[in-house]
Amino acid sequence: QVQFVESGGGLKQPGESLRLSCAVSGTFFSGSTLGWWRQIPGNQREMVAQITRTGFTVYTPSVKGRFTISKEDTNSTLFLQMNSLKPEDTAVYYCNKAVQPLPWGQGTQVTVSS
Repeated sequence: QVQFVESGGGLKQPGESLRLSCAVSGTFFSGSTLGWWRQIPGNQREMVAQITRTGFTVYTPSVKGRFTISKEDTNSTLFLQMNSLKPEDTAVYYCNKAVQPLPWGQGTQVTVSS
């Protein structure tokens, strides 16, 4: 059964850092392009970072240079290092496949506020 379990969210002040983790169950992990997505209530879910099976990464312009996506194939875990956080980064963050997402996990709330 496919499952995504996100963790690591919390309340941070602008400029601070946070590291999100996503434990993934399923045999697709090492062979798929994976992504971190975020959603603000009332808005569509957007993908902010993705990583291919070979480690190539792509970021949406609003987080490029501040966020870093990485993965550990041996543990089927996806990470998102978030630096220089801004209030507009406030959202629920999810991990999933970058293409044809599978059923979503619960996500982890990130709140950036002074």
